[in-house]
Amino acid sequence: MKVIPIFIEAGISGFESPAAEYKELGLSLDQLLVSNPDATFIGLAQGPSMQEVGIFDGDLLLVDRSEPVKDGDVIVANYNGCFTCKFIDKKNARLLSASCKHQPVNITPEDEFQIEGVVTRSIRLHRQVKELSTCMR
Repeated sequence: MKVIPIFIEAGISGFESPAAEYKELGLSLDQLLVSNPDATFIGLAQGPSMQEVGIFDGDLLLVDRSEPVKDGDVIVANYNGCFTCKFIDKKNARLLSASCKHQPVNITPEDEFQIEGVVTRSIRLHRQVKELSTCMR
C-alpha cells in the first residue's frame, strides 16, 4: 500500500473552526430541560397518534408530575391499565389524539383513569440507543 503524505492543518479552508464561535453555556441538559427533577420522569412514545404536534414513535417524553394540568395540555395518563399520551379535554372528559385518524376517547366513571403528568418536552432520537430500547420495551 502506498502512503501519500498529506499535511492537514486546522482551518484548511482558511476559515476559523465553526465551533470556535460557541461558548460553553455552563448548564447541563438536565438544567435546561427539566424544571422539577424530583417530579419528572422519561417515557418512550409509541405510535403515530401525536405526530401532528411533533411527537413521533420512539421519541423521549419528559413528563412533569408537578405541573398543573390545563385543558388542552399534552399529558401521559394511565387509561384502563395502559399508558397513553394524548391531549386532555377536561371540560368534556375526553382524550384527544393529534391525528384525525383516531377518534376521541370518552373517560367514564367506570374507566380506570389517572393523569401521570404533563408532557413538557419531547426529544427526538436520530440514532437508536441500544440500552434504551432494551430497558423501556
